[in-house]
Amino acid sequence: MVIHTLFDLAAAACSLLLTVWVYHWRLRDDGPLAIEEFGTGYAVALIGGAVVGGFGFGTLNLWLSGVPGLGRSIVGALAGAILAIEIFKRTKNITGSTGLIFVPGFAASVAVGRWGCFFSGLDDQTYGTPATLPWARDFGDSILRHPVQAYEALSMAVFVLIALVCFARRQPVFMRHGFYLMVGYYGAQRFVWEFFKPYATVAGPLNVFHFLCLALIAYAGLMIKRTADDRTAA
Repeated sequence: MVIHTLFDLAAAACSLLLTVWVYHWRLRDDGPLAIEEFGTGYAVALIGGAVVGGFGFGTLNLWLSGVPGLGRSIVGALAGAILAIEIFKRTKNITGSTGLIFVPGFAASVAVGRWGCFFSGLDDQTYGTPATLPWARDFGDSILRHPVQAYEALSMAVFVLIALVCFARRQPVFMRHGFYLMVGYYGAQRFVWEFFKPYATVAGPLNVFHFLCLALIAYAGLMIKRTADDRTAA
C-alpha cells in the first residue's frame, strides 16, 4: 500500500516539525525535555511501549475479527507507550506529567495519517460499516460505508487547532494537563468511531478498542484529578 506509506511519512514529518516548532515557540523556557532529563531509558520505554502496544492490540483485533496477519493500532500504541512510561516513571520516582511536548505531534500524526487509511480502501482494515449518508464512501466492494478514517482525521485536526490556541495563550489548565486532556479527547472520540467499524465484539457491542479507549479516558481523568490534588496539598 504505497499511498499509506506516503501518508505515514507525511504524518511523521508533520509530527516532527510541529513538535519542534511548538517546543521552540512555547516550551523551551519551561526546562529540559523528558528525554533529555531522564536519558535513553525514557526513550526506550516510550518507543518500546508504543511498538508492543501498537502491534499487539492491532494484531489481537484482527485475530478476533478472523483476519490473518499483523495489525497496527494507533490507540494500542498510545496505550502501550503510556503504560511503559508510567512504569518507567514509577521505577525512577518521577512525578508529574512529562507528555506535554508530545501533544501537538501525536494529534497531527493522526490527523494526517488517517487519510492514508482512507485512501488505502479495504486493504487497510479500517473502513466503516455500511451507511446511507450523503458522505458515505465505497472503499472498493461496491458498498457505501462510514468514512470513519475521515471522522477521526477531522476530529484530531480540530484538536490540533485547539491545542495551538491553548499554547499561544499559555492557557494554565492546558499547560498543566495538556497531555491528559489529549489522551482523554482521543479516547472519547475514538470510542464513538468504533461503533461504526465492523470489528469483532468481545462484550455486547464493544470491541477490543472500545475497552482501550475507556482505559485511556479513565487514565486521563485519574491523572488530572491526582495532579489537581497534589497542587491543592502543596
